[in-house]
Amino acid sequence: MSQKNRPEGLDIRDMMARLVSLPSISSANPDWDHSNEPVIRTLAEWLEPMGFVTEILPVPGMPGKYNLIATLGSGPGGLVLSGHTDTVPYDDKRWQSDPFTLTERDGRWYGLGTCDMKGFFALAIEAARDFVGQDLKQPLIILATADEESSMNGARALAEAGRPKGRYAVIGEPTGLKPVRMHKGIMMERLVFEGQSGHSSDPSLGNNALEGMHEAMGELLSLRAGWQAKYQNANFKVQVPTLNLGCIHGGDNPNRICARCELHFDLRPLPGMAMDELRQAILNEIQPVASRRGLQLAFEPLFDGVPPFETPADAELVKVCERLTGHKAEAVAFATEAPWLQQLNLETLVLGPGSIDQAHQPDEFLDLAQIDPGVKILKQLIQHFCAAPASS
Repeated sequence: MSQKNRPEGLDIRDMMARLVSLPSISSANPDWDHSNEPVIRTLAEWLEPMGFVTEILPVPGMPGKYNLIATLGSGPGGLVLSGHTDTVPYDDKRWQSDPFTLTERDGRWYGLGTCDMKGFFALAIEAARDFVGQDLKQPLIILATADEESSMNGARALAEAGRPKGRYAVIGEPTGLKPVRMHKGIMMERLVFEGQSGHSSDPSLGNNALEGMHEAMGELLSLRAGWQAKYQNANFKVQVPTLNLGCIHGGDNPNRICARCELHFDLRPLPGMAMDELRQAILNEIQPVASRRGLQLAFEPLFDGVPPFETPADAELVKVCERLTGHKAEAVAFATEAPWLQQLNLETLVLGPGSIDQAHQPDEFLDLAQIDPGVKILKQLIQHFCAAPASS
């Protein structure tokens, strides 16, 4: 392949170094949060000379946040190679090198986002170069999203807009180049009971919200036991849905009746468990507790949540990725943007270089041994789903 097809003549290391150098942290804390526009525009500048048609889409209601859809070829169907452009915050005092400078040592590239997951874009662009100028039978789409690490609003906005169109999607989260076809969902919920304060020597003077919460927690644990008896999936290390009572705050003094109590809890549903139905089941159990005790009730998500994800074991994309990697598709504990790509009717799988064990850690790195195999797998996927005749 001639040098002219390289974006600005850059190799994988050059692209990786440039992407790592651009801060694009997403966080609910505004002191940490950055725009991802420099990363999005850099990717577009690299892809346009290769023949990709690029669209930079603002994320509604989120100033400074953008998605990128870059398309090579045309027509229905096609393959989407998808990644998020943001990273988590970092603690520079725990890094051995500058998080924003790509640093090589011990056969690894260190830097914020190397494996989670800016590195995937460098590999995807390198793989795409072999197909520049070809008459693709189905389009190749490189998708770059905003705010996966905080709100998932980039992927959510794409699903609501019905973009991009395609048939298959590979999300390049770090899986050690092993295919992943399912993960649990994430729900984080807030429950508040409000009663009436009063002197503790006479319970009739108040209405104890903490006692109401104690009963409600019993109902939650009973629900958990029922769900765990009903739902199991042997593909997961933890084979049942989990519910964790994470933190509780209530009252202000031992000799005052507690007027307000707030509980935050985490629920990880398995594929096949609908989040709306789970929330309704919780409300059905705790509403009677509040009514019976005369307590005011507030129950709401702390964030919108991530639905569980599953692609069938016999799906074409799963079988192709298993053949190319030599690994059976797995289940993982971490969540991805896969549920929103599924909402676009894309057959979806998670497969990328690096290990999730390095993600969100000081001295995040991508092992150099993952790079050439990663590019090879992506080239084979593009060949199968874009360059080869479309399957009937």
